[in-house]
Amino acid sequence: MTTALITGSTAGIGAAFARRLSADGHNLVLVARDTKRLQEQATELHDRHGIEAEVLTADLATDDGIEAVAARLADRKNPVDLLINNAGFGNKGRFLDVAMADELTMLKVHCEAVLRLTAAATEGMRERGRGGVVNVASVAAFVPRGTYGASKAWVVQFTQGAAKDLAGSGVRLMALCPGFVRTEFHERAGMGTDNIPGWMWLDADKLVSAALSDLARGKSLSVPDARYKALMGIVKVTPRGLLGGVTSRTGRKYGPQ
Repeated sequence: MTTALITGSTAGIGAAFARRLSADGHNLVLVARDTKRLQEQATELHDRHGIEAEVLTADLATDDGIEAVAARLADRKNPVDLLINNAGFGNKGRFLDVAMADELTMLKVHCEAVLRLTAAATEGMRERGRGGVVNVASVAAFVPRGTYGASKAWVVQFTQGAAKDLAGSGVRLMALCPGFVRTEFHERAGMGTDNIPGWMWLDADKLVSAALSDLARGKSLSVPDARYKALMGIVKVTPRGLLGGVTSRTGRKYGPQ
């Protein structure tokens, strides 16, 4: 049986990955900050699917948290075959309205942790000649929308670059770029969602199925929904100056309230 490690596993996209991978027979290493929720999740998935679910409490906004997860990924005796870098969050407010400490924490979680954990995982995967990494980004990576979008743009560029560097090694890397997904993400950030049109929402379980299919096909970038694929096609041909104005107005309409 293979083992998958999922950061931010107790809610949202991370929980959907845990449900799907455990149902497919993968053992899990579940990573999040809340030990109680992790233990409850591990017990449920073990009882339902008969897999082994290891709990690792870690805050990826801290060096200690990142180092603890990196050490688990580097364990050659208990190798991790699939890493899902899913942990992340949003800040409510425009640039200069958000405290600098919160902006830096976002970069720590979205960029530094992803870099260090991807490196820790892929070193052993390359030695074994197999393995996969999914780094969860966002369609916000493709539009000029503040620190969140910028950090996710870094995830996309880093992942695709690393995928090219590891081509032929048996290790697959993919950046996953969802749109709005019905999770706890917006609630935790204090963001209102009533003004977001219903057609823009994605189902987390369907999102994960599409993502895993794209990973199996060797894609380095996954935008797992036809609606968002169409939107990203429009973004590609829109001049950056015009796009900045449009995304600013859209952000005020559909963004945090």
